[in-house]
Amino acid sequence: MYFATITKDGQNCPIAVSADKERYCSLIDLFGCNSLLEFICSYSENQLHLISQHLQAGLPFSPQEFTFAAPIPYPPRNAFCLGKNYRDHLEEIPMLAGAQDGIITHPIYFTKLAYPALGNLAAVSRYAKYSGKLDYETELTVVIAKQGRDIAQEQAADYIFGYTICNDWSMRNFQAQHSQWFKGKSFDGHLTMGPYIAHKSIIDYPPKLDLQTIVNGEVRQSSNTANLIFSIDYIISDLSKGITLYPGDIILTGTCKGVGLGSTPPKYLNTGDKVTSKIEKIGQLTSFIVD
Repeated sequence: MYFATITKDGQNCPIAVSADKERYCSLIDLFGCNSLLEFICSYSENQLHLISQHLQAGLPFSPQEFTFAAPIPYPPRNAFCLGKNYRDHLEEIPMLAGAQDGIITHPIYFTKLAYPALGNLAAVSRYAKYSGKLDYETELTVVIAKQGRDIAQEQAADYIFGYTICNDWSMRNFQAQHSQWFKGKSFDGHLTMGPYIAHKSIIDYPPKLDLQTIVNGEVRQSSNTANLIFSIDYIISDLSKGITLYPGDIILTGTCKGVGLGSTPPKYLNTGDKVTSKIEKIGQLTSFIVD
């Protein structure tokens, strides 16, 4: 099944959606949960079974009739992100401390602000007043289900609630100006998410999903999550060494070749551009670029 946050009468409403995306039910009505984060924090397999029963007689689901907020509009902490986690992306932008002979020996972690994260069909600013060189990065994103620290790789899947799509928007000029990526990654509105979280039960593990970024109809990025340098098992285990992960934490697993910075000359985004991030079995997330 899928989970989403829709906007209804000016309020965010968390919902569950059937695997065929034909029926939905409200998590407020079922459990009194006012947000998906609240639901994830109290999540159990028994709740999943109850939702499945209710979805059999759920309301008809027509996605075009809804406005989708980010599934978790206010992540409980900064988004955890990985840099250079696809070999082809490392090769297109090779300037990187920590890479030896084109190989990364340890994951590159950074965080970005997401307060709030934006949803499907959102307007994303390129901050023209700062001469913003805005770039896109489509990424498979892991949503954590339960608290854990020092998690063994063979237990990592037990800590996953599901998967969503994030676009890790990047201001390349600010990224170049600072020795850390935080500033260039953290402009307001520069994390879009959704429109769905696909529960882990509907995706084979480890995920081997096609992903694409399409800009104004042109496919810019195309790969498969099987090409991650560091696997999801490894990421969760390694990141949790000495760091407690909490329900609702989100981990962006990295982006593949085809970002605007990797072209010659670079293909930064312009006002009016339409950017769609697609990941197999999850859906597609579209944004519109504004000044």
